[in-house]
Amino acid sequence: MTPDLPTAKAGSTHLLEVRNLATRFATSGGYVQAVDGVSFHIDEGEILGLVGESGCGKSVTSLSVMRLIPNPPGEITDGEVLFEGTDLRQISEQEMRRVRGGSIGMIFQEPMTSLNPVLTVGRQITEAFEIHLDLKGRAARDRAVEILNRVGLPDPSKKFDDYPHQLSGGQRQRAMIAMAISCNPRLLIADEATTALDVTIQAQILELLQSLCDEFKMALLIITHNLGVVARYAQRVAVMYAGKIIESGTADEIYAAPQHPYTTGLLSSVPRLDASARDRLESIEGEIPDLANLPAGCAFEPRCRWAVDRCGIESPVQLPVRLSQGRLAEGTVHQVACWESENIAAGTALEKQPS
Repeated sequence: MTPDLPTAKAGSTHLLEVRNLATRFATSGGYVQAVDGVSFHIDEGEILGLVGESGCGKSVTSLSVMRLIPNPPGEITDGEVLFEGTDLRQISEQEMRRVRGGSIGMIFQEPMTSLNPVLTVGRQITEAFEIHLDLKGRAARDRAVEILNRVGLPDPSKKFDDYPHQLSGGQRQRAMIAMAISCNPRLLIADEATTALDVTIQAQILELLQSLCDEFKMALLIITHNLGVVARYAQRVAVMYAGKIIESGTADEIYAAPQHPYTTGLLSSVPRLDASARDRLESIEGEIPDLANLPAGCAFEPRCRWAVDRCGIESPVQLPVRLSQGRLAEGTVHQVACWESENIAAGTALEKQPS
């Protein structure tokens, strides 16, 4: 078991609750606001998908949660990261090291660069045991081999003594998962964990992560641009654009009735098995905004065909999605940050005329 965290002050009813998180980077051209007022939560045993294009702030959000933002040039400027009721931004670095790899595990995007090339796979796992569980020697080796076997690595006793370059891409990813779950974390963060793998291995890895959540009641934050992954595995979804969460809700709510024009565009650009050969994939016109020079209002306004004058002036906040009669749907957790979402859903929104 990992040591207890200090007594909570801020408090939270969720396993992890992120409140108004903001992270920026200093560049030669000024500050880049990579994460801007992000809020979300994860409960025990839940799978949350954090979705968006490359560069939208997903990975920076996860690194901010883990306090792994390099400073300089990065800086967390605002917000709270409450884990089991304790604000991780307020604890010491020594206490945070007990959390990383202990209570919270993380699978990084590229295992070949995340694994230490000069240490064997087994040594990298047993190192976590020494830090978090005070487990050494033969007992640590036996436990590491057991975990390598649990994540489906073939011949785990041999792979324990192998170096990362001796493993295939899928095997390295399984080794990363073994490291991340070695100390029985309450929360696992998977940052694009299957991006570099072929489709068959991706499915195996994702099935493995889901089974681990079910077996250990572990929460999982899946960070991905793959909407198919989220549809298959996540209970809830948060969609990011230009450093903000612009829509969130259950996977069923998001996929059945997306409310933000960006979310709709993302879903329309994904191939569907039930589509006819004549159906064309849609694309989102325009380009991702420069995070160092964001527009005054909604960051998606320059690309949105439904934008009105207010969208270019005032940045929208997330509000509960309402039914056509203006009532809140019973039990909904669906929220959207869009001034025109209700008009779009009702079919009364007017398309923006080309300038």
